[in-house]
Amino acid sequence: MKVTPTALPGVLLIEPVRHGDNRGFFSESWNKARMEQHGINVDFVQDNHSLSSALGTVRGLHFQAQPHAQAKLVRCGHGALFDVAVDIRKGSPTYGQWVGVELSFENGKQLFIPEGFAHGFITRAPDTEIIYKCNAYYSPEADGAILWNSCGIDWGFDGTPELSGKDAVAPPFAEFDSPFTWEGAA
Repeated sequence: MKVTPTALPGVLLIEPVRHGDNRGFFSESWNKARMEQHGINVDFVQDNHSLSSALGTVRGLHFQAQPHAQAKLVRCGHGALFDVAVDIRKGSPTYGQWVGVELSFENGKQLFIPEGFAHGFITRAPDTEIIYKCNAYYSPEADGAILWNSCGIDWGFDGTPELSGKDAVAPPFAEFDSPFTWEGAA
């Protein structure tokens, strides 16, 4: 497994090894002991799986506030997506900055997003599936969102995206009062 830091401290690109032959491949998508060797000490409690039928579907930018904040390990089960994390920790040297990674079934890459970051993605292919682990259960009262196009993210898409009602009316980043504060470490 290859683990590469991104421009945002704590957000990591993970490339599991794929063992392939004429039948296909095998890959370990999660191994607690191996992840701990790379400083990822997270107890995941929930797996989520969603399908986006249309090319150009945007989901996000989402987060959960404390005490239900979530770290996520994101991968693509089918198709392709551009996955994004935005630092929303007040006082952080990278506050408001974003990083994006192409995740696809073909490349097998994963993105680890710690608590204190908003998360979103846009599909690059029809019928794209995203699969992700969370270290906290979904909590409606802690659920939050930021307007997808208000953080300066280059989504690499020129059309009109497919959005949920919630995502279409989320507050823009300039009006967002983050519930997270940077603690001086990644």
